[in-house]
Amino acid sequence: MRIFGFLRRSLALLAVPLMAALLSGCGGPGPQFTILSGSENDILEPLVQEFCKSRNATCTMRYQGSLDIALALKAGDPGTDAVWPAASIWIDMFDTTRRVKMVKSIVRMPVILGVRRSKAQELGWIGAKVTAKDILGAVEGGKLKFLMTSATQSNSGAAAYLAMLAAGIGKPDLIEAGDLDKPEVLATARGLLKGVERSAGSSGWLADLYRDGERSGAHYQAIWNYEAVIKETNDKLIADNHEPLYAIYPADGVAVADSPLGFVDRGRGKEVESFFTDLQAFLLNGDTQGKIAKTGRRVEIGRATPLAADPKTNLDPSRPVTVIRPPEPAVIQKALLIYQEALRRPSLTALCLDVSGSMQGPGETQLLDAMRFLLTPARTREVLVQWTKSDEILVLPFSDHILWTARATGDENEQTGLLARALELRAGGGTDFYTCAAQALALMKPRLADGQHLPAIVIMTDGKSQGYMSTFESAWRADGHRVPVFGVTFGSEVDRGQLDNLAKLTGGRVFDGSKSLTDAFRAVRGYN
Repeated sequence: MRIFGFLRRSLALLAVPLMAALLSGCGGPGPQFTILSGSENDILEPLVQEFCKSRNATCTMRYQGSLDIALALKAGDPGTDAVWPAASIWIDMFDTTRRVKMVKSIVRMPVILGVRRSKAQELGWIGAKVTAKDILGAVEGGKLKFLMTSATQSNSGAAAYLAMLAAGIGKPDLIEAGDLDKPEVLATARGLLKGVERSAGSSGWLADLYRDGERSGAHYQAIWNYEAVIKETNDKLIADNHEPLYAIYPADGVAVADSPLGFVDRGRGKEVESFFTDLQAFLLNGDTQGKIAKTGRRVEIGRATPLAADPKTNLDPSRPVTVIRPPEPAVIQKALLIYQEALRRPSLTALCLDVSGSMQGPGETQLLDAMRFLLTPARTREVLVQWTKSDEILVLPFSDHILWTARATGDENEQTGLLARALELRAGGGTDFYTCAAQALALMKPRLADGQHLPAIVIMTDGKSQGYMSTFESAWRADGHRVPVFGVTFGSEVDRGQLDNLAKLTGGRVFDGSKSLTDAFRAVRGYN
């Protein structure tokens, strides 16, 4: 009996880790798995990690804008095992080697206009049927401005832009290449885009900017974004006792993001491929889809009960919408080119470039390479951040003083002249970017009053500024034009806190240029 008792205890001890292993899906460790995802999926990451934990896998979600995901695919190997952009168009247009396979839609999210509720009341839009013509009338009447991501850099901006084109064409079912040559179509889109107050390369960042505007006093009026992101923004606004957004579903039609999750075949074997298909199945099973539906995302009919409608905010994930059919990839590419070169609000950009002594060597080389990219139309056009003749560029190289200032438009010849002068820069001296930013603001002021341009100051630095933030802050507060400051950092000696403070004050953002100043400057262009 003692022997049998010993055996029972031993088997019981063995059973504990065995059951744990069985419950975890397998006895050994799972794969290292990386997903390149749009920022709108960050709220779904806990579900992904729940599945990965059950398989003892280490999963990483890297968040980038739609164009960044698309460009990673265009380069061949994105360096990740899966991609999860907001919409299939970015895979269809840029995955030319067809490396992405087993693509399935996880959720659907219409891109709508969220309007501050008191503004919606003022415009008579509470409970009303609102069309693009109504929105255009409000913009042209000076009654409405909104936040919208760049159509060439982010899916939510592209979706809003396609809705504007469809409204101009008068048919949501199909946008054809010939439609984009019609003056009346372009006039409608151009008129609507005049309402853009701030742009960005990320829908998540833009939603944060809207909420931060309540704290800073900017009090933005409206934002184009995913229905689910509007819902998430409202949850946070209401929790902070701020006024919520009222959802406007344009009656002419809305573009819908289909959130495709696809496997990137990198030759890692069947185990990784099988892991992906199981993850995809997990995200699409009824239980998980039910959890996803509670975030305000739309799932396939019958898989889960949608979130209940909210009369106060007009958000209703079960509401039928007129869907704009995605055009062919070639038509989308033509539409995006027209947006960048003819329709968007022109930019007014001041570049404060650090050429202090610490930039000698690799810093100087990278800075000049970045200028070659920014001021070479053939290169910027490849990633749809090219300047046009309507854009204005100010360049202010600085050390402990401003070396010189130069102004040019986006005309190709003027860019060539600006580049030639920039390439003569050589590093030396101390660092004072506060004075540079203040001087940039002073140079921009004459062009700010008419409101035609989207302004931005970009400060690239590798160090710590001497002087005081008040040098810039006092001028900025007196100006009242809300010019955002974007920072680009380089090297390990930079005092990021100084740039963070400027970005926080002005509603800007700081980008890490340590890996590539060129990539950082390209990203900044998506915000201006």
